[in-house]
Amino acid sequence: MRHLKHRKTDRPRAVNRKRHADNAERVKLHVTKGDTVRVVRGDDKGKEGKIIRVYTKTGRVTIEGVNIVKRHRRARTADEQSGIVNFPAPVHASNVMLIDPKSGAATRFRRQIDEDGTKERISVKSGDAIPRVR
Repeated sequence: MRHLKHRKTDRPRAVNRKRHADNAERVKLHVTKGDTVRVVRGDDKGKEGKIIRVYTKTGRVTIEGVNIVKRHRRARTADEQSGIVNFPAPVHASNVMLIDPKSGAATRFRRQIDEDGTKERISVKSGDAIPRVR
Protein backbone atom coordinates (compact mmCIF):
# COMPACT_ATOMS: atom_id res chain seq x y z
CA MET A 1 0.00 0.00 0.00
CA ARG A 2 1.26 3.45 -0.93
CA HIS A 3 1.99 5.98 1.78
CA LEU A 4 -0.08 9.13 1.13
CA LYS A 5 1.70 12.23 2.29
CA HIS A 6 1.76 15.79 1.03
CA ARG A 7 5.11 16.87 -0.24
CA LYS A 8 6.43 19.69 1.91
CA THR A 9 9.52 21.57 0.89
CA ASP A 10 11.34 24.58 2.23
CA ARG A 11 11.41 26.41 -1.09
CA PRO A 12 8.45 28.55 -2.18
CA ARG A 13 6.44 27.32 -5.14
CA ALA A 14 6.78 29.81 -8.01
CA VAL A 15 4.02 28.28 -10.15
CA ASN A 16 1.11 30.45 -8.95
CA ARG A 17 2.99 33.41 -7.47
CA LYS A 18 2.26 35.87 -10.30
CA ARG A 19 -1.40 34.90 -10.57
CA HIS A 20 -1.95 35.35 -6.84
CA ALA A 21 -0.12 38.67 -6.86
CA ASP A 22 -2.34 39.92 -9.71
CA ASN A 23 -5.50 38.80 -7.93
CA ALA A 24 -4.53 40.50 -4.69
CA GLU A 25 -3.64 43.76 -6.44
CA ARG A 26 -5.73 46.77 -5.44
CA VAL A 27 -6.99 49.50 -7.77
CA LYS A 28 -6.07 53.03 -6.70
CA LEU A 29 -9.28 55.09 -6.71
CA HIS A 30 -9.85 58.84 -6.77
CA VAL A 31 -12.83 58.68 -4.39
CA THR A 32 -13.26 57.32 -0.88
CA LYS A 33 -16.11 56.26 1.37
CA GLY A 34 -18.24 59.23 2.45
CA ASP A 35 -17.50 61.42 -0.60
CA THR A 36 -20.42 63.08 -2.38
CA VAL A 37 -20.22 62.27 -6.09
CA ARG A 38 -22.19 62.77 -9.32
CA VAL A 39 -22.65 60.01 -11.92
CA VAL A 40 -21.40 61.21 -15.33
CA ARG A 41 -22.04 58.07 -17.44
CA GLY A 42 -24.67 55.38 -17.69
CA ASP A 43 -28.40 55.05 -16.97
CA ASP A 44 -28.18 57.08 -13.74
CA LYS A 45 -26.32 59.99 -15.34
CA GLY A 46 -26.75 63.23 -13.37
CA LYS A 47 -27.71 61.60 -10.06
CA GLU A 48 -25.81 62.55 -6.92
CA GLY A 49 -25.20 60.57 -3.76
CA LYS A 50 -22.85 59.61 -1.00
CA ILE A 51 -20.45 56.69 -1.41
CA ILE A 52 -21.45 53.83 0.88
CA ARG A 53 -18.76 51.30 0.00
CA VAL A 54 -15.59 51.12 -2.12
CA TYR A 55 -14.47 47.89 -3.80
CA THR A 56 -10.72 48.30 -4.30
CA LYS A 57 -10.20 44.95 -6.06
CA THR A 58 -12.74 45.65 -8.82
CA GLY A 59 -12.53 49.45 -8.93
CA ARG A 60 -16.24 49.94 -8.20
CA VAL A 61 -18.19 52.06 -5.73
CA THR A 62 -21.69 51.78 -4.26
CA ILE A 63 -23.59 55.08 -4.08
CA GLU A 64 -26.79 55.53 -2.10
CA GLY A 65 -29.83 56.09 -4.32
CA VAL A 66 -27.96 55.25 -7.55
CA ASN A 67 -28.19 52.09 -9.70
CA ILE A 68 -31.07 50.60 -7.70
CA VAL A 69 -31.70 46.95 -8.60
CA LYS A 70 -34.29 44.42 -7.46
CA ARG A 71 -33.49 41.06 -5.94
CA HIS A 72 -36.00 38.31 -5.20
CA ARG A 73 -35.27 37.18 -1.66
CA ARG A 74 -36.46 33.97 -0.02
CA ALA A 75 -37.31 33.96 3.68
CA ARG A 76 -34.49 32.27 5.58
CA THR A 77 -36.39 31.83 8.84
CA ALA A 78 -40.06 31.09 9.56
CA ASP A 79 -40.84 34.61 10.80
CA GLU A 80 -38.87 36.42 8.05
CA GLN A 81 -40.78 37.87 5.10
CA SER A 82 -39.81 36.88 1.57
CA GLY A 83 -40.26 39.23 -1.38
CA ILE A 84 -38.53 41.70 -3.67
CA VAL A 85 -35.73 43.78 -2.14
CA ASN A 86 -34.41 47.01 -3.70
CA PHE A 87 -30.76 47.92 -3.07
CA PRO A 88 -28.00 49.98 -4.74
CA ALA A 89 -25.60 48.00 -6.94
CA PRO A 90 -21.98 49.08 -7.51
CA VAL A 91 -20.97 51.28 -10.46
CA HIS A 92 -17.48 51.68 -11.85
CA ALA A 93 -15.45 54.44 -10.23
CA SER A 94 -14.51 55.93 -13.61
CA ASN A 95 -18.17 56.90 -14.10
CA VAL A 96 -18.34 59.20 -11.06
CA MET A 97 -16.88 62.64 -10.28
CA LEU A 98 -16.40 64.44 -6.98
CA ILE A 99 -18.72 67.33 -6.15
CA ASP A 100 -17.11 70.73 -5.56
CA PRO A 101 -18.25 71.91 -2.09
CA LYS A 102 -18.29 75.59 -3.11
CA SER A 103 -20.19 75.50 -6.42
CA GLY A 104 -21.88 72.10 -6.26
CA ALA A 105 -20.55 71.15 -9.70
CA ALA A 106 -18.70 67.96 -10.62
CA THR A 107 -14.97 68.62 -10.67
CA ARG A 108 -11.58 67.02 -11.01
CA PHE A 109 -9.07 67.62 -8.24
CA ARG A 110 -5.38 68.09 -7.67
CA ARG A 111 -3.32 66.86 -4.76
CA GLN A 112 -1.38 69.36 -2.71
CA ILE A 113 1.00 68.56 0.12
CA ASP A 114 0.74 71.01 3.02
CA GLU A 115 3.62 72.27 5.19
CA ASP A 116 2.91 69.61 7.81
CA GLY A 117 3.13 66.86 5.16
CA THR A 118 -0.57 65.97 4.84
CA LYS A 119 -2.11 65.53 1.40
CA GLU A 120 -5.06 67.71 0.50
CA ARG A 121 -7.48 67.52 -2.42
CA ILE A 122 -7.87 70.85 -4.25
CA SER A 123 -10.82 71.39 -6.62
CA VAL A 124 -9.79 72.33 -10.17
CA LYS A 125 -12.88 74.52 -10.74
CA SER A 126 -12.91 76.62 -7.57
CA GLY A 127 -9.46 76.08 -6.06
CA ASP A 128 -10.99 75.21 -2.66
CA ALA A 129 -10.03 72.20 -0.59
CA ILE A 130 -12.30 69.17 -0.70
CA PRO A 131 -12.39 67.80 2.85
CA ARG A 132 -12.04 64.09 3.53
CA VAL A 133 -14.93 62.56 5.43
CA ARG A 134 -13.72 60.26 8.20
